[in-house]
Amino acid sequence: MPENKSDVLQGTLDLMVLKTLESMGSLHGYGIARRIEQVSGDSLCLNQGTIYPALLRSNSVHGSRANGVSQRPAAAPSFTLSPAPAASRSSRKRDWERIAATMARFLAPSN
Repeated sequence: MPENKSDVLQGTLDLMVLKTLESMGSLHGYGIARRIEQVSGDSLCLNQGTIYPALLRSNSVHGSRANGVSQRPAAAPSFTLSPAPAASRSSRKRDWERIAATMARFLAPSN
C-alpha cells in the first residue's frame, strides 16, 4: 500500500461499510471498497479482504449470492442492510461522533 494511504481502524471501517450500504443499497465487496475509496477522496486504499471481515462482524448486513449472469466466473456475494437492526446502526453512529469529538479535543491546540 502506498505510504500516502491511511490505515483504517476496525470500528471506523465497519461504520463506513454500513453507511455505504445504507446510501448505495446492495453491493458486492469490491463495489463497497471502491465506493469507500471514492468518498474518501482516494485517501484510503481498501481490498475485498479488508471489507469482508467488516461485513461478517456486522449484525446489520445480510449477504446473499447474486443470481443471474455475472461477469465473474463464480457469483460473488452481494450485501445489503437488514431492516431490523437500524437502532444498532444509529448507536454506532453516535458512538463514532462521541469518539471523534473526543479526538478533536486532543488534537486541538492547547490554550
